[in-house]
Amino acid sequence: MLRILNLEAGYETLRVLKGISLHVSPGEVVAIIGANGAGKTTLLATVAGLIKPYAGEIIFQGRRMNRAPPEEIVAAGCSLVPEGRQVFGTLTVRENLVLGGYARRDEGRPGVQRALERVYQLFGILRERGHQLAGTLSGGEQQMLAIGRALMAQPKLMMMDEPSLGLAPRAAQAIFGTIVALKNAGMTILLIEQNARTALRIADRGYVLETGQIVCEGTSQELLDNHEVQRAYLGKDYRTIDE
Repeated sequence: MLRILNLEAGYETLRVLKGISLHVSPGEVVAIIGANGAGKTTLLATVAGLIKPYAGEIIFQGRRMNRAPPEEIVAAGCSLVPEGRQVFGTLTVRENLVLGGYARRDEGRPGVQRALERVYQLFGILRERGHQLAGTLSGGEQQMLAIGRALMAQPKLMMMDEPSLGLAPRAAQAIFGTIVALKNAGMTILLIEQNARTALRIADRGYVLETGQIVCEGTSQELLDNHEVQRAYLGKDYRTIDE
């Protein structure tokens, strides 16, 4: 579904990604782990069209997307759940969700309503909070809203950037449970997550990113069993999906 070849990107003269190559197949959950500053967020932002690459290829469903604008990438079926949630705090929950479906506006109001119902089935609390300002939600509820907003575009690939960041353990557990539910429903997911152990337990495969380069890849179990990965990224972890 997604193939990245020798991707280089960054900010003006600062090159962050240095020849990244990876792929995500339909139905897979692929985790990218690495230290802060490794380039993980830059990678997702580049795929989402927020940053233009210096070199390399981004191919989504057989189509080259290197210079496509973000709205075209969303319409093609690739949605981003950004780091820090970034909900529109002065708009209601429902307004945030409807905005998430803008790429599907050709389907009209019935299409938006169907998408809303699917989100509400996953997150019943968002239906209850529909007329509440998004900025007044708890951190966990805002993360649900950010995921729901991305789902409104009916993506084929969902990219998630640190979905548990800043959340209390119970709220983080709920978000991890949502990711598992999406996986079980067949959603293809590219996941960046600070909780590396839990990310790998959810994922099918993973990549380790260090200073803008892929230094290790394999199945989730291979990475969980890798002593170097254990030493660097898999310390004591109390927030796991099987607690």
